[in-house]
Amino acid sequence: MPTDIVFSFTGLALRGGQTGPHADGWGVSLYDGLFARTFLEPHPAFSSPLARFIRENPIHTALAIAHVRKMTRGGAALKNTHPFMRVLHRRHVVFAHNGTLPTVRDRKLHVETPVGDTDSEHAFCVLLEAIRSAYGASYPADGRELGRTLYELGNELGADGVFNFLFADGEHLFARCGDHLSCILRQAPFGEATLVDADLKVNFNDLHGVGPDARMAVVATEPLTRDELWRKATPGTLWVFRAGELLATFPEAREGSSAEESGREAP
Repeated sequence: MPTDIVFSFTGLALRGGQTGPHADGWGVSLYDGLFARTFLEPHPAFSSPLARFIRENPIHTALAIAHVRKMTRGGAALKNTHPFMRVLHRRHVVFAHNGTLPTVRDRKLHVETPVGDTDSEHAFCVLLEAIRSAYGASYPADGRELGRTLYELGNELGADGVFNFLFADGEHLFARCGDHLSCILRQAPFGEATLVDADLKVNFNDLHGVGPDARMAVVATEPLTRDELWRKATPGTLWVFRAGELLATFPEAREGSSAEESGREAP
């Protein structure tokens, strides 16, 4: 069910220049159905009045991507700020990247055009063109199928550098680990959690509207809380989430292997 991201975003925003070096811009996309309401700034998140406004005025959403940037390719400018967004088959697709792909801009594009100067946006355009080529005039309805495609593309592009990314389409979140990525799955009955970056604690059972079937998935480069058990991904892993659940993990588990070996959340 939709909820706000105030707690997690508070911790992430502090990494944008206060507790972390990612002070070259920030952005957040909050989905309402297939439409992504997006806020971007080329300034540090920890001191941003706009970021504070989002923390103090909760917006309920079923899927969100937030990013704090440490620039490696392209200056600190609005056009280079993540997450990037495009329209694909009557929906917003949103993409954020952590890492550097030194030669990805050597790949020629035929339809998509980057607005900024980053390797990240160019990689996003490469992914979009590959999706258009693979699925034609219709968007793939099966998240697992698209996950497999993004897993293969992620391995191809990731051979060039570090390719941690989040890709969302309004229904699914695809999360690839290039070197560091962690996730946590929460479900009722919830407990308490305390941020790593601030002395801020929340009891999720106190949230308005939380029912017995409520659940959420949170993905971050590094864990956002210090008193919960986060699952670290193996480099090369791609997770597919839908409606607060882990839908699939790539590479898929070999016959006889365990959920732990495949990177899948164990029971």
